[in-house]
Amino acid sequence: MILNHIWGIFAHPDEEWESIRAEPNTLSRHYFTHALLLAAIPAVCGYIGITQVGWTVGASDTVYRLTTESALFLCILFYGAMIVGVIVLGKFIDFLAETFRGDDHTPRGIALATYTTAPLFLSGLVALYPVLWLDLIVGLVALAYSVYLLYEGIPILMNIPKERGFIFASAIVTIGMVMFVALLAITVIIWGIGLGPIYITG
Repeated sequence: MILNHIWGIFAHPDEEWESIRAEPNTLSRHYFTHALLLAAIPAVCGYIGITQVGWTVGASDTVYRLTTESALFLCILFYGAMIVGVIVLGKFIDFLAETFRGDDHTPRGIALATYTTAPLFLSGLVALYPVLWLDLIVGLVALAYSVYLLYEGIPILMNIPKERGFIFASAIVTIGMVMFVALLAITVIIWGIGLGPIYITG
């Protein structure tokens, strides 16, 4: 089954990390069957939400939407950023793993990046209804669970003591925050050159 590990990551994460560790860790197994599909959830739901449903600001009755062309362009960029982000994070994990692991040098960064970001991708379903407070709450819960999966999964997947796993996971969280800030900077640049959203009201 294509997404067989996703349910396990939520239902019994420790056992699922063991199962993932026992499998051949290839780019096609974890990335092309999981990350590419999961990353489409927030992109597609976001496109529907911002073009068909829309949102209001404050007590105003005015509903704001994006034009279909503008939304499609931005959602494709967003999708591309997510799938590139998983690869970059996975490669950073493999690079850092050389410092923390012993004799096992199997690259498992893509697997770790794919499954720890799964809650964030699935939380993209709320983008169908673009309300800031709802999206923020669901996003924060998903982020918290992703961080939990990271700290819980690293010692198991990388076969290292929990103490070293904590330091390893903290380094990855730092890299993730840097990547997020870089994404915000790129967004500002893209919008600054005139490729930002185009709004319509109704």
